[in-house]
Amino acid sequence: MTRTSILLLAMALAVAAAGRAQDAATAASAAAPAAPFADLRRQAPVRGDAQAGAGKATVCAACHGPQGVAVAPTFPNLAGQSATYLYVQLKQFKEGQRRDPVMSGQAAPLSDADMRDLAAYYASLAPKPAGPADESSRGAQLYAAGDPANGIPPCQGCHGADAQGPRPVPNGKPQPPWASFPHLRGQSAIYLAKALGDYKSGARADNSNARVMQGVAQTLGDEDVQALGAYLSTR
Repeated sequence: MTRTSILLLAMALAVAAAGRAQDAATAASAAAPAAPFADLRRQAPVRGDAQAGAGKATVCAACHGPQGVAVAPTFPNLAGQSATYLYVQLKQFKEGQRRDPVMSGQAAPLSDADMRDLAAYYASLAPKPAGPADESSRGAQLYAAGDPANGIPPCQGCHGADAQGPRPVPNGKPQPPWASFPHLRGQSAIYLAKALGDYKSGARADNSNARVMQGVAQTLGDEDVQALGAYLSTR
């Protein structure tokens, strides 16, 4: 079989399995209490076995690509992403704090070690190559400096000057959970718009980081979201 055939088969199997698991999860959640809110302010960096994770990522490749670069713009790129961020997302899909028709079912059978290994594997991959971003664009300005007049903070404060995550300097003082913040460079404009829309609507309010993003998203208009998506997707 060709790589394309394998990926198509894996995608079909993933969707079918996710549907079955999601049906079961939906029935169970109807009687289950709401998932607890996750406070990530003391989230420690996550580590796992990247080699073991590579052997567990076959189904993931159907949507996120064989090298962690998504096969369609509706899915996030995982290559080079923060292992801690990836682990937290998988854990919250599994525990019901975050819901998705496919990912909730895919995460349901994963053990804690599985989630750590998958996170470590994708974090070890080379991120999507940088593109020819327009550093004079509205999106670049919002990312680097925000828009104080409209209450928009600069994205680089949490996501790093190059959108590949923050690089804090230890100073002995209490620090935010830097490792749990996602890298944004190279994510598609469609995926970023969906994520910001979910924060703005309250669909993503599952942890303390999401609550911060809810406030940020409320300051962004549709044109701001489009500008940021266009900039980050071409970085």
